[in-house]
Amino acid sequence: MDFTGEYKVPASRDKVWEALNDVDVLKLCIDGCEELNKDSDTEFSAKVTAKVGPVRAKFTGKVTLSDIDPPNGYTISGEGQGGVAGFAKGGAIVKLVDGDGATILHYEAKAEVGGKLASVGSRLVEGVAKKTADDFFGKFVEIVSDGDVDPASEVAEAERDGKLADSGHEQTISESGGLSPMVWGVGIVAIVAILLIIFGN
Repeated sequence: MDFTGEYKVPASRDKVWEALNDVDVLKLCIDGCEELNKDSDTEFSAKVTAKVGPVRAKFTGKVTLSDIDPPNGYTISGEGQGGVAGFAKGGAIVKLVDGDGATILHYEAKAEVGGKLASVGSRLVEGVAKKTADDFFGKFVEIVSDGDVDPASEVAEAERDGKLADSGHEQTISESGGLSPMVWGVGIVAIVAILLIIFGN
């Protein structure tokens, strides 16, 4: 599966690059992100709770960076795991260029899936991954455009709001007795797509 896209961020390349390296900013922008770690100068890992319909599921992902050229771009490879349901892995080239008083973030990514995940329809997976990326960049643009936002306090507020939210109609993995390959597949590929697109160093 191929993923491509462009996002216009109303900020300088240096500011966008810096924000892509701020773990607090990234955590705030990834819906359901429980944990985000910079394991080394070129490695990141994340744990995300993804909601698909009434079901919540936890996924893990890792990415490694190469060809790092601040503040112009990088190459990235990543993998997401969903247990017995399967895996997704891929790579991407990310470029930041100046454009009419803003920064244009352009990416080209490829993803490969295996296990039960391979049976998930590619159109569905691509649609969810694209929506996830759009949601991320919508929040990212909002934060980067407003210099008064304190990412650390925003993360704490988001976590507090999440704990207060009504979850009476949601099922967890244990309550539902397992997840279908579709749920696992969409979650894994969405995480891989996000990790492949957003991380910079």
